[in-house]
Amino acid sequence: MAGIYIHIPFCKQQCSYCDFHFSTTFQKYRERMLKAMSMELENRSDYLGNETIQTIYFGGGTPSLLTQEEIKAFLDQIHSLFDVAEDVEVSLEANPDDCDATSLQNWKSTGINRLSIGIQSFKASDLQWMNRAHTPKEAEQCVALAQSVGFDNITVDLMYGLPGLSEEEWRNHIQKVIDWGVPHVSSYCLTVEKNTLLERHVQSGELQVATDEEESRQFEILVSMLKDAGIEQYEISNFSKPGFESQHNSNYWKGVPYLGIGPSAHSFQGTSRQWNVANNSMYMKAVEEEIDYFEVEVLSPADRFNELILTGLRTIYGVSIRQLSEIQDFPKGFSENVEQLKSQGWMEEKSDRLYLTPEGRLRADFIASELFIVQG
Repeated sequence: MAGIYIHIPFCKQQCSYCDFHFSTTFQKYRERMLKAMSMELENRSDYLGNETIQTIYFGGGTPSLLTQEEIKAFLDQIHSLFDVAEDVEVSLEANPDDCDATSLQNWKSTGINRLSIGIQSFKASDLQWMNRAHTPKEAEQCVALAQSVGFDNITVDLMYGLPGLSEEEWRNHIQKVIDWGVPHVSSYCLTVEKNTLLERHVQSGELQVATDEEESRQFEILVSMLKDAGIEQYEISNFSKPGFESQHNSNYWKGVPYLGIGPSAHSFQGTSRQWNVANNSMYMKAVEEEIDYFEVEVLSPADRFNELILTGLRTIYGVSIRQLSEIQDFPKGFSENVEQLKSQGWMEEKSDRLYLTPEGRLRADFIASELFIVQG
């Protein structure tokens, strides 16, 4: 099995915290970009071998800016080039301001069966400093409309650790999502990325980010409230009701191959990965002229070992000890480190697999680093 990721590098406006690759001046070359992406899809149709496509994911950027015809063209092309599973998961990231009854019905009829709605916050003041294009009311309307047209596989994005976000406000945000009955939540802590508008706001003193203690407390509230509502944490930042886990993202964490299409998109084959140039003009020109537009990294056994540790421990699926040993001999002190982590209550071992406990998930990156193969 394998996945396909379509990176749509278009946005109406730039969110203050975002460092993803996109453009807000896309209309002048929109047709050319989508044609180049279609050419890349054709040219790289052998990248995944004969693997069956289990997931298709439209990310970005803002994929909800695509028309029904543009989405359909990508899906038709994928079906013509690949062996696609009958129950393929097809996800679309959508901003609330793009969600009206017509667009939602069009997406559903085109084959989108999973909707990822980028809400982030229900506070109007938050959405303003974030420079989000939607309002709290549009967020509520989007979810209600999506449910009314028959979308039952919906996930919403929420952010914690926001400047001035009180514990009561955070609880209200979570409760609102629970009350909606959505089966999946993705929640990430605000990160101040370099060279973003948010970084300038923080450096100037206009905004003050949450303390580590506040972030940890909000994360604990998130995990607890969602668990009480039957929405279990299956990855550090992702929560779902049984059967509604993101298959696409779960496959990333399990090391399943995927093909990424579009500028800045990444691809993975198991023993190597590659990433496209993060420049729209360079990408289009290179695809059109059939010259290289990506870099390739061949992964050493140690790279693969460390990556499996890093991604697998983030999930409830854990990491297979046998699979690790097949990739690379265990580094010196590995078993001792595992035993130490178990004694601290941060790790468990069951049936050939290593798992993090709820306490361990709060320290996932540190624990992974303790088990890495250190390369010279």
